[in-house]
Amino acid sequence: MVWRCRPVVPGWFTEGGDDGGFRLLGTRCTACSAVFFPREDVHCRNPGCRGGGELVEVPLSRRGRVWSYTDGRYRPPAPYVSDPAVPWEPYTLVAVELAAEALVVLGQAAPGVGIGDLAVGMEVEAVPGVLNEDAGTGTVWTTWHWRPVAA
Repeated sequence: MVWRCRPVVPGWFTEGGDDGGFRLLGTRCTACSAVFFPREDVHCRNPGCRGGGELVEVPLSRRGRVWSYTDGRYRPPAPYVSDPAVPWEPYTLVAVELAAEALVVLGQAAPGVGIGDLAVGMEVEAVPGVLNEDAGTGTVWTTWHWRPVAA
């Protein structure tokens, strides 16, 4: 079977398979320089922006610092896929501050990273991840994960 990779939400991250080229994608207002993620393609969401400039796509910083984290002990809603017949395994959510963009981005930790592996202020990086694999259609749904940066 030939597997096809598809982003969970098109346009939110680069689709390059290697870690070196992977980046979250946001938008920046040309009038006020505010950066948005998820991306904004209609109008500037900054209430202080007077001009409402053009919104241009920008790659976000690959690395940031843990702002907060927690473990998810419940089955999440769609688009996450969860088979009720399979025992539930907790997952780790990480809120990461991207200083250059002045925003916090939420995402899952990379596989194998739990709350015991994280600390507020720790440096992490965005890496490609898999949300779900559908053997019936041969589709791999891709997303991003946060992974601690090796010291």
